[in-house]
Amino acid sequence: MKILILVLLFLVSVYIGYLFSRKYKTRDNFFKAIIYLCQKFDIEINYSRQKMKSIFDSIDEKYKKDLKGLDKNFLAFVDKEMSLDKESLFKNIGFLKEEEKDIIFNFFKTLGRSDVESQSKEIKNFLNRFEDFSIKASQEQKKYGSLSIKLGVAFGFMVIVLFI
Repeated sequence: MKILILVLLFLVSVYIGYLFSRKYKTRDNFFKAIIYLCQKFDIEINYSRQKMKSIFDSIDEKYKKDLKGLDKNFLAFVDKEMSLDKESLFKNIGFLKEEEKDIIFNFFKTLGRSDVESQSKEIKNFLNRFEDFSIKASQEQKKYGSLSIKLGVAFGFMVIVLFI
């Protein structure tokens, strides 16, 4: 019975480490999806001139999943179902820092509000900022993501040693 409890405690500590590492992976994937979205907007606005809603509908499912509902929240604003404010845009998204939320909010606030040439320049400016965020998120994921799992394993072993 004691061995079963020790194994359970070990697994719980590893799982907690995994949960902490998931935050960093989620942020990394989110910024890659935002970069993909910016690139798609830039291409579609300049060449095919599709409506925003059809651009959002044509996003790959992998990227839609990584956006964590940000696209649906924005489309609800476009469909006049809700107002565009930070709380409604980032509903159910808690892994972003305030600075990142501000820039992403400004991106969506300016989307579709100017002529094609100005819009393309704005998208490219935001794309540069999102690439910087993506690089930082990727570095944090490499640094802290695996560290969290390793700390969970080390804590699990420490618990086992303490109880033996």
